[in-house]
Amino acid sequence: MSYSLLPGTAAPVRMWTDPSTVDGDALRQLRNIGSLPWVHGIAVMPDVHLGKGATVGSVIAMRQAVAPAAVGVDIGCGMSAVRTSLTAAQLPDDLGSLRSAIEAVVPVGFAAHDDPVDPRRLWGVKTAGWAEFWHRFGGLHQGVRHRQVRAMKQLGTLGGGNHFCEVCVDTSDSVWVLLHSGSRNIGKELAERHMAVARKLPHNADLPDRDLAVFVAGTPEMAAYRRDLYWAQEYARRNRELMLALVSGVLRAELPGIRFDEPISCHHNYVAEETYDGVELLVTRKGAIRAGRGELGIIPGSMGTGSYLVRGLGNTDAFVSASHGAGRRMSRTKAKQIYREADLAAQTAGIECRKDAGVVDEIPAAYKDLDQVMAQQSDLVEVVQQLRQVICIKG
Repeated sequence: MSYSLLPGTAAPVRMWTDPSTVDGDALRQLRNIGSLPWVHGIAVMPDVHLGKGATVGSVIAMRQAVAPAAVGVDIGCGMSAVRTSLTAAQLPDDLGSLRSAIEAVVPVGFAAHDDPVDPRRLWGVKTAGWAEFWHRFGGLHQGVRHRQVRAMKQLGTLGGGNHFCEVCVDTSDSVWVLLHSGSRNIGKELAERHMAVARKLPHNADLPDRDLAVFVAGTPEMAAYRRDLYWAQEYARRNRELMLALVSGVLRAELPGIRFDEPISCHHNYVAEETYDGVELLVTRKGAIRAGRGELGIIPGSMGTGSYLVRGLGNTDAFVSASHGAGRRMSRTKAKQIYREADLAAQTAGIECRKDAGVVDEIPAAYKDLDQVMAQQSDLVEVVQQLRQVICIKG
């Protein structure tokens, strides 16, 4: 579909969904963002929903400024996937045992590894740059410098909420490993500390929402945020790289002879320097992936509806972006009020996964219809492959 324009904003707000179907609070957030003097334009994805400060499912292009809330607290959160040489028929009959084996090597929820994972001991992990990466930790915001050991132990862990690790099968019966995770606690702490700094800056005093506080170019506060932001984005990428290697190790042990293609990875909470309309911009994607022409991306659904591997079409009206998933249609609190464990079991029938009260808020019915979301962005991406999960691991 083509986009529609949200009226009443200074900067253009292009929406790849029907504005009448978007929550009123989310529309107010979009109008607030569109009123900021630094904003060049906003692209709203079909999975849009209310967030803190900035809506989830939005792409915000700013001139010489960036709003930490437009990235969110899970800096660098995103997806990674790898196709294996296996077919569905080669998977073991006991998927519960395979799920347990994966859970034994990838901590979930608030858990961490007992000792930091050594990337040199894992097959397929690129060893270059690790020493320099950790050396930069000492230059991060002073409020997190005591967290290095914790950050090292959480590298290679899944987290909770909507993060997941899956074994999937595509339409050609090939088996894939799919991951969704980000920068764990260290990214959250960095984001929150910089948001607190931004709120106190004089140029943010009269904003319509204090959570939209921005840093502007040429200031020490902006330099410090971008330093920590880019480090956290790298942490998130390395986190998913280690998890893919850990899961691949389990599959190698369980299924000798398995081979793996080159992994695919994409952030969907991050900042990049890009040029549009001849203007150099800081583009923030919060719940959106980059979809440059020919670029591969991953758009997941819920724990019962599978995911899509896509190829970008390079639509500059959307700042070459696409949705990061199906997007929630109701809050976690509301999902827990409406649904029970029996509903979750019914909606995840045939999938080896948790079906207890602890993940009812992740029930597929709490999310928008993924196929409809995909149809609304047919001018942003083309489908390469559809994946359906047979194992889903959540924290």
